[in-house]
Amino acid sequence: MPLRPGRCYRRLKRPYTRTEYIAGAPYVQIPRFELGNTKPKERARFDYVVELVTEEAGQIRANALEAARQMAYKYLSKYVTDPNFYLKINVYPFNVIRENKMLAMAGADRLQQGMRLSFGVPSGRAARILKPGMTIIHVEIEGKNLAHAKEALRRAASKLPLPTRIVIFSKQPRQVKASA
Repeated sequence: MPLRPGRCYRRLKRPYTRTEYIAGAPYVQIPRFELGNTKPKERARFDYVVELVTEEAGQIRANALEAARQMAYKYLSKYVTDPNFYLKINVYPFNVIRENKMLAMAGADRLQQGMRLSFGVPSGRAARILKPGMTIIHVEIEGKNLAHAKEALRRAASKLPLPTRIVIFSKQPRQVKASA
């Protein structure tokens, strides 16, 4: 059966996350959560942080999160190259999505009526966004490549089911005042 549309899973319901008790829970299909220049010493030269922030609470399916990651990484890798940025996915798809499979063809109403309060079988995973303002994707970059980071996150946002906005702020080094 094909995947159900994302609108079926966008709303928050009860969390279903204890995978040690879930038989047949699907694996997370996101291979890497940190991309680009991941060494902390080399990342010190990046002076701007660009973040993709949600405006609503909801769920993001793992395949949508993976599509957003691929879009952002491909764009940044092509135009900025890997040593010149750091990209991190901040949310993890813990929630296991359940689906009550039904017949969906002509005449299926006579064959199957469904079942009230059916539990369903595990069919995927989703990341829960519990409050507006949570960061989904975090990018550190130099000032000269700021426009590329904004474009990469704009493309990534088109793959996500929730409305998002791009937030830019400067990475300022913390200054410790010495007491006399």
